[in-house]
Amino acid sequence: MFPQRLLNGYNNFLNGRMEKERYLYKQLGQRGQVPEIMVISCGDSRVAPEIIFDAGPGEIFVVRNIANLVPPDESEKSESTTSLHGTSAAIEYGNNALKVRHIVVLGHASCGGVRAYTDQIAPLSKSDFIGKWMSQIEPVVAKAGPKPESTEEYISWLRQIEMGVVEHSLNNLLTFPSVKERVDSGDLYLHGAYFGIASGVLYFRDSTTGKFMPCLEQDD
Repeated sequence: MFPQRLLNGYNNFLNGRMEKERYLYKQLGQRGQVPEIMVISCGDSRVAPEIIFDAGPGEIFVVRNIANLVPPDESEKSESTTSLHGTSAAIEYGNNALKVRHIVVLGHASCGGVRAYTDQIAPLSKSDFIGKWMSQIEPVVAKAGPKPESTEEYISWLRQIEMGVVEHSLNNLLTFPSVKERVDSGDLYLHGAYFGIASGVLYFRDSTTGKFMPCLEQDD
C-alpha cells in the first residue's frame, strides 16, 4: 500500500500550493525548466535544499547522494573501467543542457556517510556500496590527521572532514572539462556551503581563504 503520509501530503499540495501556483506549474510543464542554480547535496532527510533555501518549483536543479560527493570525471577512461555515475550524469546535464550559472556543493553537520567511513562502521550489506562510495574521502580524512580521543576534539575533527568533503567535491567538479571551461570563461561559478542542522546556520566557503564563514553569529 502506498504510504498514507505521502497521500496526505499530496492532497495538501494539490489543494494548497498547486492551486495557488497553477499558472507557474503550467508554464514549467510547457516550457521546461530553466534553473540558474544547481545544488549537490546529501540525501540526508534533514537537509533538503528546497526547504533550506526556500525555493519554489523550477528554481533549483537538485542532485542528492551520500555525503554530497562529486566523483572525479572519468570520461577519458575506457567503457570497461568506467563506473556508472548518476552524479556525473546530473552534472553533465545541469552544466551542458541547462547551462546553470551556479553550482553549490552543500555539506552538513552530523553526516552519516562521513561517520560511517571515519568510525569504520560495519558494512550494511555484503556489497558495501556505502563503503566503496565513501572511500573517495580518504585524502580528506588523512589531511585532518588521527582521530582524537576527547569528545570535543572529535566533534571539531569531524566537522573539519565534513567541510573538507565540500572542498574535495569542488575540486573534483573542475576535473570535468566542460565545467572548467565555463568556470574559466566566467559563465559558471562554483560555491561551497555547510548547513548546521541543529542551529539552522548556513556557512559559506570563502573561495579566497578556503574558510567557512557563518552568515549568522551562532553555531551548533
